[in-house]
Amino acid sequence: MITPASGKSSGLSLKVCGMQQPGNMIQISEIEPDYMGFIFYEKSPRYFKDDLPEISSKIKKAGVFVNETAENILEKIENYSLNAIQLHGDETAEFCKDLKTDLQKLGNTPELIKVFSVGDDFNFQEIKAYEGIVDYFLFDTKGVLRGGNGEEFDWDILKNYPSNTPFFLSGGIGPEHGRAISNLKSHFLKIGKPGLLYAVDVNSKFELKPGLKKIKELKEFKTQINS
Repeated sequence: MITPASGKSSGLSLKVCGMQQPGNMIQISEIEPDYMGFIFYEKSPRYFKDDLPEISSKIKKAGVFVNETAENILEKIENYSLNAIQLHGDETAEFCKDLKTDLQKLGNTPELIKVFSVGDDFNFQEIKAYEGIVDYFLFDTKGVLRGGNGEEFDWDILKNYPSNTPFFLSGGIGPEHGRAISNLKSHFLKIGKPGLLYAVDVNSKFELKPGLKKIKELKEFKTQINS
């Protein structure tokens, strides 16, 4: 189990999700995000099925799955040398526990991230069963699509976050959200839990088109959220 103390004390990790084009990946790798996300969900316009180019070993490769079998997840880990697994479907705590056991059998255990879609009626009781099983939670906006809705939720709900499991912030995050993210980061600093807001996950708001990311905007955003 990864604890907040093992994360960054003041800076935020950056995950650029929905990577698709090899040349674009190489450009993004020069910015040195902490994670690159690859979506292995066929219904997504950012579905990834190609070979990966050589990117820095400092960047963690995260595979995004939606209600996938453990067998197929393990196959993708082997084929793409994934460092993190993001579960974006209706995966139960029991499924996550069994998958975690399978992951621990690997030489270098990938991180396990469970996504929760947040709407006006979201209840943090939903995450309770996953405590002690997954390494991180990820909070995204509840919408029609499994991610990629391009809309943010009310981040103030996270100020009442009851868990000690660090989390990723996602959902319609764009270049204009740098200050709001810094304010949320300051909240957790003030209450003595700086590592809880562990990372920011960006996707559609930094694209020219699905799967093709804007380099300049991402570089500036990375600097802004850690200034």
